[in-house]
Amino acid sequence: MSVTIHPYPKSFAAELHEQRWDDHRYYHQSRVNQSLHLLSACCFLATYVMLFFKPALAAIFGWIVPMWVRQIGHFFFEPRGFDRINDATFEHKEEIKVGFNLQRKVVLLALWTAVPATLWFSPTLFGTMPAYDGLAGFADRLGIAWLYLAGAGLLARTGYLMATRSAQTGLVWFTKILTDPFHDIKMYHRAPLHLLRGEWLDPMNHVGDAHGQVEPTLQRAE
Repeated sequence: MSVTIHPYPKSFAAELHEQRWDDHRYYHQSRVNQSLHLLSACCFLATYVMLFFKPALAAIFGWIVPMWVRQIGHFFFEPRGFDRINDATFEHKEEIKVGFNLQRKVVLLALWTAVPATLWFSPTLFGTMPAYDGLAGFADRLGIAWLYLAGAGLLARTGYLMATRSAQTGLVWFTKILTDPFHDIKMYHRAPLHLLRGEWLDPMNHVGDAHGQVEPTLQRAE
């Protein structure tokens, strides 16, 4: 599969559309995954609201419920064989993914699981926050630490993309991540109905129809 080279720079909106399009057609073919993303998106919207009132609780809820729900979809239900719709191997799709591919997600989730143990042995998290008092205090500090981790992960990947590709690509991806819950609801609100009809995989007919109209972005992530 050849790499498409664009002769002129894309606008912010055009690149955002392209990143969303590639993310959908490559990594959301399972109707189960789509349905889980719908559930995750609704929960993430609740998380956004909680951030203004209870940031620590929002972080705990956001990591445990919507984050894990969508990752279960990616790790266990998304096909890993040859993608005949996009004429690409699973390995190729992982290599060109702009954001967090499965390998990067494993690293991120490993860091997430390490935070509670680290906080238990270092109540001030190596001097970055006041020591907690009791179980409620531990939960509060844990939520804040997980909130920092989420922010660090977003900023680290954004900075990497800005350094290795372009400032716009990094900012587009950052925008995409923050607005994904709204877009997922728009894209996958009918996925549970398809599941009830026994359709486990999205036939992606719209992808085939668009191949002659939309140029795919196949840029390396490394």
